[in-house]
Amino acid sequence: MDNDYIWALNVIERFYTKGSELYNILVTHSKLVADHAVNILMRHPEIKSDPHFVYRAAMLHDIGIIKTDAAGICCHGTYPYICHGYLGADMLRSIGLDEYSYVAERHTGTGLTAEYIKSQNLPLPEGRIYTPESIEEKLICYSDKFYSKTKLHTCKSVEQVEKSMQKWGDDTLMRFREWNHIFSGT
Repeated sequence: MDNDYIWALNVIERFYTKGSELYNILVTHSKLVADHAVNILMRHPEIKSDPHFVYRAAMLHDIGIIKTDAAGICCHGTYPYICHGYLGADMLRSIGLDEYSYVAERHTGTGLTAEYIKSQNLPLPEGRIYTPESIEEKLICYSDKFYSKTKLHTCKSVEQVEKSMQKWGDDTLMRFREWNHIFSGT
């Protein structure tokens, strides 16, 4: 995975200043998520997926945070944090990485349905899909839930993740539990 890590850093460095606090937060968080996702693939060969794609996509899933306003993680952009998925997808598409953009666009919560977006009046562009569809999108979305950007290096327990998922509603919690069954076997 060393080559995939270097490849991802080269992409990240097109948008982030290497060595900045935000860069370090993003890279640390993303590497934890990427390692988690690939470890699941190694334990579950029945999940037929390319570990190189998964690693790279996981490294890039949060690339859009730079455009958001989240001072607690050194983000001083202008958009609400909820927008970081589609913003990151647009950034990746702008450099021809469309296949990675879907992971970025669809990883918030356990995905955001059109009904949920409308009911919460979320500032997300219409006409896009914000729920993970492929097994890779689901795996990275799942792995992301175990690591925050504010408590780097701390892996949440399944119980802690479920508790945090409750604020997004029953559908979100159900999707997480389905994925937990697939990816952890419990």
